[in-house]
Amino acid sequence: MSESFKVQAEARVDEGKGASRRLRRLEGKTPAIVYGGQKPPKSISVIRKDLEKMLESEAFYTALIDIELEGETEAAILKDVQRHPAKGFAMHVDFLRVEANKPIKVNIPLHFINEEQCVGVKVGGGMVQHQATDVEVQCLPKDIPEYIEVDMADIELGGIVHISDLVLPTGVESTALALGDDHDLAIASVMVTRGPKSADEDDVAADEAGTDVDTSDDEES
Repeated sequence: MSESFKVQAEARVDEGKGASRRLRRLEGKTPAIVYGGQKPPKSISVIRKDLEKMLESEAFYTALIDIELEGETEAAILKDVQRHPAKGFAMHVDFLRVEANKPIKVNIPLHFINEEQCVGVKVGGGMVQHQATDVEVQCLPKDIPEYIEVDMADIELGGIVHISDLVLPTGVESTALALGDDHDLAIASVMVTRGPKSADEDDVAADEAGTDVDTSDDEES
């Protein structure tokens, strides 16, 4: 299970772009919203420097988050982060309320390990390619993993790792596989790399180049 985080939040009354800009520039806070569950959506704000620090942790994106607001605590997960297109800081964040007994769908990052020791790389001279960086799973909030490891050690040259090859924690299921075998997509592979040209290939290239003879001198004579 991923670690948990606490977010101190305040109710936000003024909304709109102008109010959000003032909140960020003058008060050092980031506008946000918490929604879902049996309660109506609620506009909130969080301290910007605290939020930015938490956003630096990969675990924050899959963690259970305790949002403390007006003396109450709500369990939620981070659903979306809207960032400034040029400067990259968080302009607005969305939190989704969760209930302990209701499964939720979450995108979990993939951690590829043992790539340098991979048989297809070390022996076959291939190269590991990633077809996916995360995978969607469904589980109870308490079972959300921080990440899922993909061990590349025994993958041979030309080998492909599919979603079905992942070792998922207990209580965690792939949403793609639940739809059928046709959705068992590739997440990584070991591909053949293009090596230097051989002597025979150079000869062929030279012969092909020689067939295009310049006859301009013959035509003038």
